[in-house]
Amino acid sequence: MGLRTKTALVIAGTAAIVATLIGLLVHQLSAGDQRKNAAHALDARLVEAVSAYTSGVDNGALVNPRELPAALRRTVTERPVRATCLQHADGPEPVLWAATRSGRDVLAVRRSYVPQARALAGLDRVLVGSGAAVTALGCVLGIVAAAGAGRRITASARTAQRIADGDLTDRVEPRGKDEIARLGAAVNTMADALSARLEAERRVTADIAHELRTPVAGLVTAVGLLPPGRPAELVSGGVDTLRSVVENVLEVARLDVPGVEQAQCEEVLPSVLAHRAAALADGNVEVLVRDESAVTTDHRRVERILVNLVANARLHGAPPVTLEVAGSAVRVRDHGPGFPAELLDHGPQRFRTGARECGAGVGLGLTIVAGQARVLGARVAYENPPGGGALATLDLAPDS
Repeated sequence: MGLRTKTALVIAGTAAIVATLIGLLVHQLSAGDQRKNAAHALDARLVEAVSAYTSGVDNGALVNPRELPAALRRTVTERPVRATCLQHADGPEPVLWAATRSGRDVLAVRRSYVPQARALAGLDRVLVGSGAAVTALGCVLGIVAAAGAGRRITASARTAQRIADGDLTDRVEPRGKDEIARLGAAVNTMADALSARLEAERRVTADIAHELRTPVAGLVTAVGLLPPGRPAELVSGGVDTLRSVVENVLEVARLDVPGVEQAQCEEVLPSVLAHRAAALADGNVEVLVRDESAVTTDHRRVERILVNLVANARLHGAPPVTLEVAGSAVRVRDHGPGFPAELLDHGPQRFRTGARECGAGVGLGLTIVAGQARVLGARVAYENPPGGGALATLDLAPDS
């Protein structure tokens, strides 16, 4: 049950309770006034009847009537008073009695109470209708109020979700000064702080990478001057790894800035991209084409994604590594221990290799995959299939 429904039900329930209490109060007051007025009029008629009876004139008074209610008979018999009594108050023919004692006789007059009962029943119908109308109006007002609050909360939630998805420029438009407005302001403050922190991190990362490019280039040149041999091979391998890390850090820094990287799209077959990536991976990678459909994308970025996924599969998985094309999707499958649970739950995180044991790499490969896919508008999903191993799926047309 959503917030809108709950708010509407609370307001409607409150309106129904208030209408019921007011209706009961009006009913009791009206019923009391009706009976009081009717009893007063009948008592006046009884006084006239007693006076006429004493004077020997017949004024329609009943003398010792058998149908007189027993409670009223006892009251006027035990004490010299005038009293009234409503007989069959809940029946179809209610009757109002008034009686008193005159000597040894009991004189009484009576009057049909049907008109008053009908008037009270009509009033009850009006009260019920009014209560139903007030309840319906309260429900409508509750829905309207809840809809307004719900839209504002939903807008804040969607903005927070877009910020979590990487759009750090989105903000909540504050309206009013209530708790929802404060929530929106808190989301904006959070986004500003997160954006500033990420920008500072990106700047530091980019600055370090830029500062490293010159000495790394010098190292590459120096390695070329070393005499051939095993030491030169070890130094060359380390320098190549360092250069690759620096280039990856720079690429991540560029991908972190929205709008810096732009895709150059053209129509191409996914199988062509898969074969190119297999060739660039420089390894024994099998390409399987189930079926395919042409996609409009940036082939260079797609190849970059696939090469990184294949490299990750070869580094942390086990052969055979395959590239499978199905429609607009390309799947990279290995037969190793599978992706760690942290990666499946939270996605790739930079400077974490995702390896189950200590291994090479600084965890930038899958981060680059996520950034390039974001530029392309593609979607990458990671899973551990039932047959074992790890499966990464790149969908080049997720909305088709």
